[in-house]
Amino acid sequence: MRRVLEKRISREKGECAMSGEFRFNSGGQIHELEIALAKSGDWDNRAITTIIQKPELLSDFLKVVRGQAQIVATKHVVTCTCGSFLSRLGSGWSEEEHRNSGTMELENKNGRLYINGVKVERYLSPNQRNGKVIGGHELRRELAGQPVLCACMLDYLLQHTELIPEEWKSGYTFFWGTIFRNQDGDLYVVVLRWDGVQWYWYHGWLKYDWGSRSPAACLASE
Repeated sequence: MRRVLEKRISREKGECAMSGEFRFNSGGQIHELEIALAKSGDWDNRAITTIIQKPELLSDFLKVVRGQAQIVATKHVVTCTCGSFLSRLGSGWSEEEHRNSGTMELENKNGRLYINGVKVERYLSPNQRNGKVIGGHELRRELAGQPVLCACMLDYLLQHTELIPEEWKSGYTFFWGTIFRNQDGDLYVVVLRWDGVQWYWYHGWLKYDWGSRSPAACLASE
């Protein structure tokens, strides 16, 4: 009984219990932590889930709290060059068109994707809204004047999925900045998709019709 009481007292004081489990010393501390996370502005449910799944991150953060380590922000820099996505497509494919946008820095702020400080939005042509559909070749012509993202951005996002906005899990996000041609001469554009478990990519034939669930990844108008 005494051991049980000592164990309970230890937990009530917020110390590590004999089993190695931590307990807050009151519900008020939990509420204060929620307030602190909200004030930081950058926390969301996905970040909390990551912490739960990877508790070793908290061990690293504890070192920062105790002055034993420092946080250095990771910079996600991509240099968009021709041919970077072809290895995923395999033999027989070539680039019909590629918009070389140079070096770009990606960042996820408050759940939104930014490139060189400009927010990335999912753009819909007026001909894709209100139940309308548009052919892929016509849509390509419409997007010629839009700052759409190229396939190297998709390639990088697949390697760093923590940058992908949560809202992109609905629908399909196409990267019209690069147009590919297969061995049969057909044109395709690559797309990012969430299957309910993980992110993956595939390609959409330009002979298809494109509706409201097929926006283009595009830099927002400033």
